[in-house]
Amino acid sequence: MINALRWIVFAIAALAMNFPIIVTLVTSFKSARELSSNAGLWINQPTLANYARVLTQTDRFNIYSYLLNSTIAAVLGTGLAILLCLPAAYAIARSDVGRRVMLPLVINLRAVPLIIFAIPLYMMYQWLGLLDTQIGLGLILTIVNIPLALVMLVNAINDVPLELDEAARIDGASSFQAMVRVITPVIRPALITAFIFGFITAWNEFLFGLMLTTNKAVPMTVGASFFFAASGGGVQWGVASAVMALGALPPALLGLLMYRQISGSMTAGAVKG
Repeated sequence: MINALRWIVFAIAALAMNFPIIVTLVTSFKSARELSSNAGLWINQPTLANYARVLTQTDRFNIYSYLLNSTIAAVLGTGLAILLCLPAAYAIARSDVGRRVMLPLVINLRAVPLIIFAIPLYMMYQWLGLLDTQIGLGLILTIVNIPLALVMLVNAINDVPLELDEAARIDGASSFQAMVRVITPVIRPALITAFIFGFITAWNEFLFGLMLTTNKAVPMTVGASFFFAASGGGVQWGVASAVMALGALPPALLGLLMYRQISGSMTAGAVKG
């Protein structure tokens, strides 16, 4: 009886949290005619016309370009953030360098509304020629991802026994070699988790994509909004839902594929050696 009640509560919670996703998926498989007469979750005549329209009609709005721009910017923004945060996290965790000032300052940066940086960033990007470029978008996404990546890596390195560093130094390794050859393999689950969370955060970023891109580097979050009135006859809910479903697919697949890595123990390599 208790197990059945738990499953019922779990099912209700899962349905409530995923209800917007379910509605979007259902809407994407409905024609415009059916949507006007059937707004419920039941599909009378499923159709792939909305997906076909999004994937084939690329003369005005090219979804492939938007997906490519988001992928490049998200990978760049996440990869650079991890590369910058790994040595900083190692210095903070092992030498207390910046623990009292830099770490709180970087963390509090995440709490500041990003809109505050809109005008100075736009002016700076205009002067540097980075407007509407994948590199420019990736660089600003790096700054967005640094606070979360730094906190995760500091906590992961703090959980690694200090004896591993001492053993590496006895063998003649420098601090950099100990970080790369000893610490990095041990905290691999944390690195993967930071990459996945950073990728999802960068993929979902809308403000800077809207502000810093116009044509060549438009990300998926901004490009998806173009399909809402693609035909000029009001909001095309079926087409818009299909675009949103396709846009949410890459980060969702990444999370599913890397789920086992995320759930792995961060210090498994240390305790088993």
